[in-house]
Amino acid sequence: MDLKPLVTLLAIVNPLAIVPFFIHYTQGFSEAQRKRTIRTAAFSAFCVIAACALLGLQILEFFNISLPSFQVGGGLLLLISAMNMLNAQPAEAKPATNELEEGAEKAAAGDSIAVVPLTIPLLTGPASMSTVVIYANDAQTFLQHGALVGYGLVIALATWICFSLADPIARVLGKTGINVMTRLMGLILAALAVEVMAGGLTKIFPVLVGS
Repeated sequence: MDLKPLVTLLAIVNPLAIVPFFIHYTQGFSEAQRKRTIRTAAFSAFCVIAACALLGLQILEFFNISLPSFQVGGGLLLLISAMNMLNAQPAEAKPATNELEEGAEKAAAGDSIAVVPLTIPLLTGPASMSTVVIYANDAQTFLQHGALVGYGLVIALATWICFSLADPIARVLGKTGINVMTRLMGLILAALAVEVMAGGLTKIFPVLVGS
């Protein structure tokens, strides 16, 4: 079983880097509200990954986008995400100030902010979605597609664990420890991004293979 998709997804999603955001968004929440937010965020992350694994290629076909072009674009997104992580920022884009205010309003209204912005875009944004679609194209059997969906479960479990232990993690690792982990993940992700882009470019420009 190829674990590269799982390693890539773990590097992009990196729930450890989102722990400070989780703590920020759930300030003032009761224990029950916090647990509900954790469950919803984990389940939403799984749903996004599973949907991309099962329907991503059909969506590309509907919009008449070739996979090599998507690989180059997706690889570029991964590289941008890696650059953010090397600067100790989350892989996916941070929400704007107005999104922070909107999230606070939702929390005040009693609605969960687990889906937006915690799951989308912080956990599973464009970079992670495009990664799943690219690896879904490489899956040749039902078992391989099932493995991708299974990796979604692993991501959901990792999210649940990190968010459940958010306060102890923040105390033990501190900001410096989380930044170091984020940079290490960014280095791994940068190498994987170059590999994905190279695969797409060699399909668009076959002459590159012979050069």
